[in-house]
Order: sequence, then C-alpha cells, then structure tokens
Amino acid sequence: MNQFLKRTFLPSLIATSLFSATLLPAKPAAADEKILRDVGIGAAAGAVTGAITGRGSVLTNAVNGAAAGAAVNGANGIRSTSIRGRKNRNVVQDIGVGAGAGVVSGAVTNRRHTGSNAITGAAAGAAIHLLTK
Repeated sequence: MNQFLKRTFLPSLIATSLFSATLLPAKPAAADEKILRDVGIGAAAGAVTGAITGRGSVLTNAVNGAAAGAAVNGANGIRSTSIRGRKNRNVVQDIGVGAGAGVVSGAVTNRRHTGSNAITGAAAGAAIHLLTK
C-alpha cells in the first residue's frame, strides 16, 4: 500500500474503531440481583469440599467455590425463562459450569490439583442448584 494512503487512512481508521468500541456499547453490563447469594453458597461449598478432600487451605477453596458460584449465576442469567417466568435450571449444566470455573480459578490461584479444583467447583455448582431450586 502506498505510504501516503497509510499515513492518511490508518489514523482515522484507528480512531473510528476506538470510538465505536468504547462509546457505543450494545448493552450496559448488569449483575444479577442474586449473585451475592450464589457466591456465598459457592464459597461455603468450596470450603466444606476442601476440608473433605484435604487439598489446599480453607481460603483458597472458598475462593475457588466463590468463582464457581459466580460462573453458575452467570450461566443461569443467560438462560431463557419458561412460560411461568421461572428459570429453567439444569443440574448437569450447573455442575459442569462450576467444575470448569473451579479449574480456571485454581489455575489463577496457582493450585496444582486440577482434579480437586474441578471437584470443588462441581460441588459448588451442585449446592447452588439444590439450594436455589
């Protein structure tokens, strides 16, 4: 491409893309009103599961469970509602999302036991599913 065209069009292209990405959001971010409940249930389930499995400290297991709780809340927030207005909850999806979030959270907190992280997150997802049905 010609140097003149690069110098002319690239700055305006970059400015346009920055403007459209930062000033024109499609939908503002909003948290579910029940996220603190799900994070609390996940943290408690993570701490209990960590005490049972004997892996890691209570704090890291609680953080792992809280992250799983937030992920399960987010997964249920995007699910469509039924005719009666209730969310269609799925236990397999809640456990799977919790396990995946537990693995990711364990990687962030530098825990080396992937299986234990998955079990902690899955237990948090199952606890949220059972307690919020």
